[in-house]
Amino acid sequence: MSKSFAVIGDPIDHSLSPNIHSAAFRELNLDSSYIAYRIPKGELADGIEGLKKIKIDGFNITIPHKIEMMKYLDKIDESCSLIGAVNTVSNKDGVLKGYNTDMDGFLEPFKKKELNIKDAKVLLLGAGGAARAIVAGFAKEKAKRMTIANRTLEKAKELSGFAKTIGLDANAIKIEDVKNTAKDYDIIVNATSIGLKNEPSPISLEGINEKTIVYDIVYIPMNTDFLKKAKEKKAIVIYGYEMLLGQAVRAFKIWHGIEAPYNAMKKALLGGF
Repeated sequence: MSKSFAVIGDPIDHSLSPNIHSAAFRELNLDSSYIAYRIPKGELADGIEGLKKIKIDGFNITIPHKIEMMKYLDKIDESCSLIGAVNTVSNKDGVLKGYNTDMDGFLEPFKKKELNIKDAKVLLLGAGGAARAIVAGFAKEKAKRMTIANRTLEKAKELSGFAKTIGLDANAIKIEDVKNTAKDYDIIVNATSIGLKNEPSPISLEGINEKTIVYDIVYIPMNTDFLKKAKEKKAIVIYGYEMLLGQAVRAFKIWHGIEAPYNAMKKALLGGF
């Protein structure tokens, strides 16, 4: 029986998720389809009703709906309750169950590359969309200490408060106060949108070395200025597409109950750049 899936959000035209999942369906000869479906802010309730009417089997959620979607779920996975947002939904006989694959998707490249997080000193740039899931991931893997730097100090303080509730030693500062302190950290993550429009790196990466892990969750463009500067210093680089792929692989397993064809999905994703 044919199955249908989607990604919802606004804007949504740039999404590479249809490419990734369609490649997986072809690889495994599954009778399934996946589309990008724009639901503007303020129209989520009607959009969800429409998806339920067509009996969609599952969908991904991106900005601006990740938090509001929590109101429309019948069940939630523990990942959702921890992070307070949802990015994957399964629909079984009209029962919507929410999951959050952001944390595991973020951690996937560390595991694939066998990079250690335990006892690391972490600098997180940004306190928006995915930042809460990233903090949860570092807490799970027992990072030693985290500095959260954001343009708005209040948001950084709010996120550091969440970090402390889940056992991670964290402090909050404004992003301009870390411009020349990269050398003090083992792992540096850009979770801001800086780089999407080819802007210069949000901080100086002076002092980092070949042992520093530099991770940018921006995936278009693939090579942001932040990562280019990291590569100049011979740092270990993690691309944003690796997180996107990690999320997609987990969503696929939630919906289909089988392992995703990682290599086929990766090939399709990289072909989209």
